[in-house]
Amino acid sequence: MAKVLVADALSDVGVALLKGAGLEVDVNTGRTEDELVKLIGSYDALVVRSAPKVTARIIEAGTQLKVIGRAGVGVDNVDVAAASRRGVIVMNTPLGNVTSAAEHAVAMLMALARNIPGADASMKAGKWDKKSFTGVEVSEKTLGIVGMGKVGQIVAKAGIGLNMKVLAYDPFLPERRARELGVEPATLDDVLAKSDFITIHTPLTDQTRGLLNEAALAKIKKGARLVNCARGGIVDEVALVKALEEGRLAGAAVDVFGTEPLPADSPLRKAPHLILTPHLGASTEEAQTKVAEAIAQQIVAYFKEGKIQYAVNLSVTLTREMEPFAELARALGKLLSQMLPNPPQKLVTAAEGRIATEDTHALSVFALQGLLASWHDRLNVVNAPLVAEERGIAIVEQKAFESRDYANLVRLTVETAKTTHTVAGTVFEGREVRITEIDGFSVDLKPEGTMLVLFYADRPGMVGKFGTILGDAKINIAGMDVGRKEKRGRACIALSVDDPVPADVVEKMRACTGTGETYLVSFA
Repeated sequence: MAKVLVADALSDVGVALLKGAGLEVDVNTGRTEDELVKLIGSYDALVVRSAPKVTARIIEAGTQLKVIGRAGVGVDNVDVAAASRRGVIVMNTPLGNVTSAAEHAVAMLMALARNIPGADASMKAGKWDKKSFTGVEVSEKTLGIVGMGKVGQIVAKAGIGLNMKVLAYDPFLPERRARELGVEPATLDDVLAKSDFITIHTPLTDQTRGLLNEAALAKIKKGARLVNCARGGIVDEVALVKALEEGRLAGAAVDVFGTEPLPADSPLRKAPHLILTPHLGASTEEAQTKVAEAIAQQIVAYFKEGKIQYAVNLSVTLTREMEPFAELARALGKLLSQMLPNPPQKLVTAAEGRIATEDTHALSVFALQGLLASWHDRLNVVNAPLVAEERGIAIVEQKAFESRDYANLVRLTVETAKTTHTVAGTVFEGREVRITEIDGFSVDLKPEGTMLVLFYADRPGMVGKFGTILGDAKINIAGMDVGRKEKRGRACIALSVDDPVPADVVEKMRACTGTGETYLVSFA
């Protein structure tokens, strides 16, 4: 039974889903880093929202940790790089709070336009000061959106509904899609220079950190208003305060900060014409229920079905078409790993036939997982490419749109300092995975259980000798496939067995082959 530590406030709906699936769940919130380091060792999964910082220390201490679930979109509070090195999957819930986040941005925009927070504070101070809080209409103004993901798209729809012209900057937004959304694609400079209101909706990455720095803010249309409900760090806070103090910006509204909670002495707290909220973008009852439910379902799917959903540190995605071929690549990699006398130096992954029209990068990642498992104790599809890079393994990916013998074929070739081995396989109708070639010999094998692969001199009675050795050891043969290229030449036999094969039996088989090439392979 997988153990889950819920280390942050999570809706009861999510906790109930985890427990209802038979997982062992402990809710233990408000812990420090040192306390989490001491706690995490026995848990398979960790669930957080935004409060705990899941540091490299915590991840290293999580010797059983397989999944970190973030109930929300941003994973700024998780050391994703450290998790990836350890092969720990980091999942988020990108859809659960998009509506709440978008609505908060629109609310901030309207509050800016009509000076609502200032007017409210003035009224509560006993004043009736209409003149100081004259606002502006948003109708017929230009709204600039930086980042057109799901949140940005909802904000764009709201802007259009408010009779605003919408400019959108997003390097990944095709022009055709922009037209469908009713927005005008623009460069970042155009958005800054032409917009009356600008709202930010990008993730925080190396590319977006400091995106709106002093130089960028200097390009903003004088008198414009800026909203950031995305992530702290995208807008340079010092430059923002300066732009407000100098009057280049008419106002700004910020929900997210470089340091959270916002320090008491932050210059933002005293900046003019600035609305601040304490990271409330996802703080609605509906959003908290949705993200808790979503992360619970994702963790249950992982432990019960092996499904990985919304993993932020997974370099591949699998279509239904590619799923069985990825499993085939992993099985082929596992076969090769047990045939290699030395660590691999190069992996060539070839996709042949119809699947060559797909994104086949996943084949290399899954092949690496199978191939490197013998040399790494915590290897999965998250950290397999990192491990390969650290070990200097060259990765080559090839495609051929025709396959000679099968509609689709996956072929792996591995080079070591001393040897080269090639295996191949296909997926039959019904998604049945089969190995079809080992070092140039045609075979037809299911990659399951335990198998002996032997290369030998093809002479009368050889197969019988192999059977006798196994029979004398009380090892039952479940299946057999023989491949050869010419009479009395070199041949290959694969023997599936029902029972464990002791080392001394393997040595007897090896001595019998005449070539010494005998491999005990487990697909478990």
